[in-house]
Amino acid sequence: MTKIKDIGEQGLLERLQRFCPPEMIGDDAAVLGTTPGQSLVVTTDVLVDGVHFSNLTTSPEDAGWRAAAANLSDLAAMGASPLGITVGLGLPGELRVSWVERLYQGMTECLQKYNTPIVGGDVVRSPVTTLSITAFGQVNPSQIIRRSAAVVGDAIVVTGVHGASHAGLELLLHPELGQNLKDAERTALIGVHQRPQPRLDVLPILCKILTPNSRLLTPNSRLPIAGMDSSDGLADAIIQICRASGVGAVLKHRQIPVPKTFNHWLPPEQALQYALYGGEDFELVLCLPQELASALVQHLGEGAAIVGKITAGSTVILHDEQKKFPDQVLNLSQGFQHFNS
Repeated sequence: MTKIKDIGEQGLLERLQRFCPPEMIGDDAAVLGTTPGQSLVVTTDVLVDGVHFSNLTTSPEDAGWRAAAANLSDLAAMGASPLGITVGLGLPGELRVSWVERLYQGMTECLQKYNTPIVGGDVVRSPVTTLSITAFGQVNPSQIIRRSAAVVGDAIVVTGVHGASHAGLELLLHPELGQNLKDAERTALIGVHQRPQPRLDVLPILCKILTPNSRLLTPNSRLPIAGMDSSDGLADAIIQICRASGVGAVLKHRQIPVPKTFNHWLPPEQALQYALYGGEDFELVLCLPQELASALVQHLGEGAAIVGKITAGSTVILHDEQKKFPDQVLNLSQGFQHFNS
């Protein structure tokens, strides 16, 4: 098998150029056009072997897909449509060239769904396989979704179920789990982890429901929606939004949507932990007026739900409507945080 050290940097770049539009490759930088009146949105994610992906659970194609999806999800969380991505690679010389080509194949498969090209990048030698993607998007300045826009009384909407990705990871790491699951159910949960779907489909729906509800727009025409994606967990997203907006929240335990298959093999408490802190579901968490929230959930259909409301203060509380569990103050310590021991 051919290794990277056998063909060198230029040889590898020649192979990877076939994944990029030919008119954008060859200069020192890519040139992307934006529509007049649009703002440029830029986001970067770094993924490291052994931290974000592993040969034990992720094929090169799936690692590429997940890397691309994570960046597209960040654009969706800002209300932006993608224009293109650049890819930075840190690679050991002993790594097989076919592994890198398969990585790019996975990225391309994800990006093609959203007409998003790979427009450039860089390759360097590294003792650890590292992947850094920068994604570019555009958005009308009046339609930017920010974390800091939540106000007291807003409903909190999630665009889909939570906990599925973490469940899929657990099934990959511990195949003996979930003995009560059917093969199709197991495959579906693993698929959510390996091939997440960035929720760019939510953006045109938001535009659709805003049109007949234009009276809800703020006087300066700023979008009355706060949000981010739930890549670091549902609890993390809600807490981050509340901190940025200077508000609190009440999250309703029984309204958090989880996969129906959880009923077959997970105790309710563990299912809730997966949903709140599992992460990598890549759904959107949005805070918006109740009327818009109801319309959005209706348009999105199964999986989407209103899970709580924004309150005064700064505390984020998980409340069980059936009072089987005491109220719980949510925090970031239970979710994944880099550099925590």
